[in-house]
Amino acid sequence: MISYDDFAKVEIRVGRITRAEPFPEARKPALKLWVDFGGEIGEKRSSAQITRHYAPEALVGRQVLAVVNFPPRQIGKVLSEVLVLGVPDAEGEVVLIGPDQTVPLGGRLY
Repeated sequence: MISYDDFAKVEIRVGRITRAEPFPEARKPALKLWVDFGGEIGEKRSSAQITRHYAPEALVGRQVLAVVNFPPRQIGKVLSEVLVLGVPDAEGEVVLIGPDQTVPLGGRLY
């Protein structure tokens, strides 16, 4: 069990994917993402293993949830600055998590 204070340390914010490209250098099939969180956070990069369900061109404009306060992590040639969130489908492939209505960028999950 964790306390609410523990949960509150994880900053999960809504962003909009502004750009998505194949990431052929990745060990597992992945895409490079640019996600705009608006205002104080701005645009951040990420790498996501989401090629099973998503084509790069279909992701642009989509709102997603991401952890924005993990330290950056080098993944191949990409410095991943945020962790875009998803859940596994029945085959274990990632399905992205996002709001079901358009919301302001940078909004924090609570």
